[in-house]
Amino acid sequence: MNDRAALDLLVSQGPLTRTRIGELTGLSKPTASQLLARLEAAGLVRTTGNVTGRPGPSAQLYEIDPVAAHVAALAVDPLGITAAVADITGQVLGEERVNADALAGETPHRTAQLVARAVDGALARAGLEGGQLHGAVIGTPGALDPGTGRLRYAPHLPGWHSRTLKEELAGVLGTPVAIENDVNLAAVAEQYDGAAQDVDDFVLVWADKGVGAALVLGGRLLRGATGGAGEIGYMPLPGAPLSRGGDRGGDRGDAQADDDAGGGFQRLVGSPVVLALAREYGAPNARTVEGAMAHDGVRAEVARRLATGIAAVVAVVDPRLVVLSGEVARAGGQALRALVEEELTGLPLSRPALRLSHVDGPPILIGALRTALARARDAVFHTG
Repeated sequence: MNDRAALDLLVSQGPLTRTRIGELTGLSKPTASQLLARLEAAGLVRTTGNVTGRPGPSAQLYEIDPVAAHVAALAVDPLGITAAVADITGQVLGEERVNADALAGETPHRTAQLVARAVDGALARAGLEGGQLHGAVIGTPGALDPGTGRLRYAPHLPGWHSRTLKEELAGVLGTPVAIENDVNLAAVAEQYDGAAQDVDDFVLVWADKGVGAALVLGGRLLRGATGGAGEIGYMPLPGAPLSRGGDRGGDRGDAQADDDAGGGFQRLVGSPVVLALAREYGAPNARTVEGAMAHDGVRAEVARRLATGIAAVVAVVDPRLVVLSGEVARAGGQALRALVEEELTGLPLSRPALRLSHVDGPPILIGALRTALARARDAVFHTG
């Protein structure tokens, strides 16, 4: 327990002296010295210079040894795969993007080969080899059903529905692989690096080509019995058709959801609908979501629709915070957030704070990296 406490401090606060580690953990100087010697011998920490400019002998600084472990994080969309490789401190060492058409559709084990190509490229840029990975986390639209092992809610990713996909991926990468819903990973990014760092109970509402949510309660992601918690794209609301026909479009994080796919909330605030609203409101030249959301009428209508869906979620979950993320929220900016907040005012519900996502970088990839690092640290930092 003392070893792990010291390692976590070094991860979160950077290089520390033996004295400072003792102060933060409550350990005596001899015990702290023994602990650091043990961790150094295990290859988990290293010395990194001395503290200077203070009276008395200079104190040696200790830090996590970056080469103790490496992880891969991947974000998947219908157009391709982005992979990043980082050391155990979280420093990204290499990235690679592989387009989905890089291999022909009839290529055997095509999905696994595309993933391997992306990771191998990131490893090469990092100057590493595959055998140095201690785990990989892959973010995809849809959710992996723990009962069947198959990806649900993602018909636009046909190569990802094999029951043995995790085993195939682990085989080509040579390391354990976890597959996680992309919007859940965006929420992890907000939890560590974004708008939800100070909140344990929040909902991330993802409004993009696909629409969905991630639910974090008590600091933990709520996944549901089949991994489908948060599929609010299917949520029936006034003014939108019901979604029928099983696992069709409209899934959260679906980067290529068809205009006619799905129903419910998806058909009210998804990116294709926003573009259609621009035409209705007399802005035919608004060919991008950002251009459409610049129109006052479109922005006000999207805010009203978003507020309707958010109110339904708040009534069930009662979060302290709602984070708006995805292309639509990003294009609407603070003006959209203020309009949604105004629409929610006066409702006989609890009033959660409403914030825009402010993760610096691609949230799905960052969330995958954070998740991979947490898993790797749990494994590598075990010194018992």
